[in-house]
Amino acid sequence: MPNIGSFLDFMRATHSKKVGTGSNKRPEKLNVHIRNSWRTNLQLIRSIGNMIGYKKSLSEWQCLSEVKMGRGSPIPPMLRPKIVEQYQKGVSQRKIAKSLKLSSSTVHNIIQRFRKSGTISVRKGHGRKTILDARDLRALRRHCITYRNATVMEITTWAQEYFQKTLSVNTIHRAIRRCRLKLYRSKKKKYLNMIQKRRRFLWAKAHLKWTVVKWKTVLLTDKSKFEVLFGKLGRHVIRTKEDKDNPSCYQRSVQKPASLMVWGCMSVCGMGSLHIWKGTINAERYIQVLEQHMLPSRCCLFQGRPCIFQHDNARPHTSSITTSWLRRRRIQVLKWPPCSPDLSPIENIWRIIKRKMRQRRPKTAEQLEACIRQEWDSIPIPKLEQLVSSVPRHLQSVIKRRGDATQW
Repeated sequence: MPNIGSFLDFMRATHSKKVGTGSNKRPEKLNVHIRNSWRTNLQLIRSIGNMIGYKKSLSEWQCLSEVKMGRGSPIPPMLRPKIVEQYQKGVSQRKIAKSLKLSSSTVHNIIQRFRKSGTISVRKGHGRKTILDARDLRALRRHCITYRNATVMEITTWAQEYFQKTLSVNTIHRAIRRCRLKLYRSKKKKYLNMIQKRRRFLWAKAHLKWTVVKWKTVLLTDKSKFEVLFGKLGRHVIRTKEDKDNPSCYQRSVQKPASLMVWGCMSVCGMGSLHIWKGTINAERYIQVLEQHMLPSRCCLFQGRPCIFQHDNARPHTSSITTSWLRRRRIQVLKWPPCSPDLSPIENIWRIIKRKMRQRRPKTAEQLEACIRQEWDSIPIPKLEQLVSSVPRHLQSVIKRRGDATQW
């Protein structure tokens, strides 16, 4: 690494040779000539130092600081602690500026920043002003909340007409993020008309007085469909931009995958029987399932204690044959509101088992059935108590939303 100090001595000697004492020039013109030549040589020194990657020391910076820096140029970082150190020792700002060859305003600004914020770093610039101010962002936020299902292109078209400004899709994307909003995939919920919402609301108000002990006497039943999973799971894949047509980055799908329709029952006392449907479901076959699986599970779980039977409003459940069979058996049935899977705790059991199936990924229908039965029997009792105890909160959410779909 070249020695910059020796190079500076060489440049000083060069000046002394060029303008010696034997010159007939006046002293004032001589000083101006030395000063101008020195500035030119300093620029050469700085360019050479940048090319060789040389970092100047504090003493060398003090030597180079004799040249006036351009307006807005930050001072060297090693001088800032020196200014604060001398200020804390009680040295006046004028003496600090004179000793470090800096302007008094520069020293004053650094000391003021240190006194106010406790930092001596260079303040970050504000940058270019945004095309949408705070008032425009508030209007954009109101529009996005009002029309939540609008696309970014539709929002951009509206913003160009409303603000009378040239706006791109990327600008609107950034503005939406500044509004603390983001584009998400919406949850899938069943459609509810006004009659169904009112029935849900009235049913929730009528059963809100039920205690957790009362809900523990309910035998919950439901059915769900399970499919054999093929190919890659999920719609996201980690790849480069060029790998979009790579066969390993495709999401495979089967037109008609093998599936099973599963019926089960549960209560806070434990998991009941599990039945695999084969073929279509009608009222006669549903009654057979109740006789072969529901009645033994009720006797096993409640051991002769009174309980309430619950099922949804599917057609095989509400047919006259099923209703008369339940009446003859003197089974107390809990009336269930329409389109309300979010109120049944057994739906959470199906969700847990399906998550396990996505992890285990059975290949055939036989493997799928074995995995479902294994996961069904492994549900712990504390989990069932937690799900049943959460029913009052579900009812409160239905009442709060006036019968609309809840977050469950």
